[in-house]
Amino acid sequence: MKLYFGPLACSMATRVALYEAGATATFVEVDTRTKRTAEGEDYLRVNPLGLVPALDQGDGTLVYESAAILQYLADRFPAARLAPTDPMGRVRLQQWLSFIGAELHRGLFAALLDREASESVKSYVIAKGVPRLDYLNTHLTGREFLLDSFSVADAYLATVLSWSVVTPVDLKKWPAVSAYVERMRERPSMARALGEELPMYIAEQQRKRATESAAAHAAPP
Repeated sequence: MKLYFGPLACSMATRVALYEAGATATFVEVDTRTKRTAEGEDYLRVNPLGLVPALDQGDGTLVYESAAILQYLADRFPAARLAPTDPMGRVRLQQWLSFIGAELHRGLFAALLDREASESVKSYVIAKGVPRLDYLNTHLTGREFLLDSFSVADAYLATVLSWSVVTPVDLKKWPAVSAYVERMRERPSMARALGEELPMYIAEQQRKRATESAAAHAAPP
């Protein structure tokens, strides 16, 4: 398998799931700004939307979107028990993957991480996000995971919540959520993924700043 990823992006959830499953994969870093891989490959030929993650199953067949990829891995590696096997358990898994993707990933953090979003937009988004985090905090109170045991939904949630450190969202206002994030950071698969991707993210940000600085100096007065 081959995972196309961006450092600390939502694709890290797939990396975590792969580590949980003990699976072997090749990791291909994508610059989501230039839409090229570290080797210079045009990523738009892999995913026309230019979004990560994308997973090559090993035979050239590609899977897109975190929720779909995570469920695919859970099914491909059933021994890892990354998803419930009973019908209602699977419904609950889908429910949480949908909530994370729509209400937290896109509904909250995407706007807060958008450098072009105005402060008024960000204030509005934070206000809309409060009841979502309240809901999550209530659910996680007295629970270790989203479901009865670790699942791919936890890999996705822990990844998305990790973005809070570079946003105005203070998770300490939601004690159960904050404690959950701390537990997930100590989980070997998550700690390994963070340890590998954080240096890549720092290097990526340095490259972006250098490019922006060069463009600013080259611009006419």
